[in-house]
Amino acid sequence: MNVLGISGSMRQGSYGARALAIALEAAREHGGETRLLDLRVSELPMYRPDESLDSPILREATAMVEWADAFLLASPDYHGSISGALKNFLDHHWDEFAGKLFGFLCASHEKGITAMEQMRVAVRQCYGWSLPYGVAVHSDSDFASTGDLKNEKLERRLRMLGRDLVIYGSLLRDQFRRDVRSDESSTFASRYR
Repeated sequence: MNVLGISGSMRQGSYGARALAIALEAAREHGGETRLLDLRVSELPMYRPDESLDSPILREATAMVEWADAFLLASPDYHGSISGALKNFLDHHWDEFAGKLFGFLCASHEKGITAMEQMRVAVRQCYGWSLPYGVAVHSDSDFASTGDLKNEKLERRLRMLGRDLVIYGSLLRDQFRRDVRSDESSTFASRYR
């Protein structure tokens, strides 16, 4: 099970990126192979639907997306929305998300509900699956001044997120692949044959 974490924060040492690392560690502990696409470092070109983009950075990101069986999207909450970097990433990819499971993480002072819902809507439009919950982190109450996580309940939830991506992602991905290979026409996977 290949899990790709996407960090949408432009902030060096962001709390969302730290939380993402914990969840990805838990995914590895449950048998997943993980990779990280840090959009602060991998500056994707701006999506322009009328232009053909041939960028080494975009090719590398696309290869990672195609490799992934499940995704963990992490974004800061900017005015009740996801970061522009994460939105740009989502704009570049859509067909590759079909039949794959997504988890959501948001660094927010307001619980990140609208930002995570925007991620969920975008994934649903691309025929991806979403876990029924997300995880929000808050810098002051969840992290010590050293940057270490101090909220044990949050750590358990992040570890649950990593575990659930591997376990439920495997079930969904295996069934999607079987449906793509079958000749049954009454499943949404039939359009990917």
